[in-house]
Amino acid sequence: MITAPFASRIEVLRWMEDFVGENLSEFLKTVEESWQPADLLPDSRLDNFLDEVKALRERARDLSYDLLAVLVGDTITEEALPSYESWLMTIEGMPQEADSPWIKWNRGWTAEENRHGDILNRYLFLSGRINMREMEASTQYLIADGFDLQTDNDPYRSFVYTSFQEMATNISHRRVAKLAKQEGDNVLARLCGNVAADEARHAKAYRAFVSKIFEADPSEMMLAFEDMMRKKIVMPAHYMRELGVELGKTFGHFTDAAQRIGVYTSHDYTAILDNLINDWKIESISGLNEAGERARDYVMGLPNRLKRVADRMKPPQLEYKFRWID
Repeated sequence: MITAPFASRIEVLRWMEDFVGENLSEFLKTVEESWQPADLLPDSRLDNFLDEVKALRERARDLSYDLLAVLVGDTITEEALPSYESWLMTIEGMPQEADSPWIKWNRGWTAEENRHGDILNRYLFLSGRINMREMEASTQYLIADGFDLQTDNDPYRSFVYTSFQEMATNISHRRVAKLAKQEGDNVLARLCGNVAADEARHAKAYRAFVSKIFEADPSEMMLAFEDMMRKKIVMPAHYMRELGVELGKTFGHFTDAAQRIGVYTSHDYTAILDNLINDWKIESISGLNEAGERARDYVMGLPNRLKRVADRMKPPQLEYKFRWID
């Protein structure tokens, strides 16, 4: 046990290495037991490949415009994975040894996440509904433009962010799966459900990391939680744009579409915060200094304020015409 306030970020991450290593099998799946994109989409080796593609295209033809737009935005977000892996490697105090449990987590998390962009991209390519060149340009933009998550490469803030963001992507993919099923596309529903399950497991890991930090350095962890919530959690695709469109402009239209069809809303943001407060037992954490107590008061009072704001918000009803969709 490390005694605050003498703990440094580096000391805490080193102290957590055994915990991370002991739980890797819970946080990650082996390659052998993992699903792969090829399990869920038509197999080009088989004689019935073209028949299956035709059936996929017929189902995709009936998907609503906003659902398709959200699916494209989710795909672009998932395909920007190289940026996210690079960001995790720059976190202050993150051990760099190849055999460190932290590095094994980062590599394993990246390997699992890599399948998400692959499967969504292949589905959209086969669907015949998407201008793939326009979508691919948006993906290249997103990776090249980078992002600012406002975590300052601090592990405490970074793990608050990843806990929140993985829960948000779980909700988004799970809701897309539900809507796809309602619109008659069970294949899309199944593949989005698989992606959502991965995101839920990854969220569980990052929430566990934060819980462990609260044990070692409660005041600093509480201050980091407060700081991230004051800044507001932005999604990693907040700089998303299309060809000929200014930086970040497309992201607002993407989130409008997601809110219109209930894939991810302001109420979901508040619900995630509520969940984290309960999961991390914020109300009962002991050993806080004066600044930590003030930070806890802010965090505990925030959900009710956000709920009032969310109740007043209404997403724009005008459908934006994305360059991705013909």
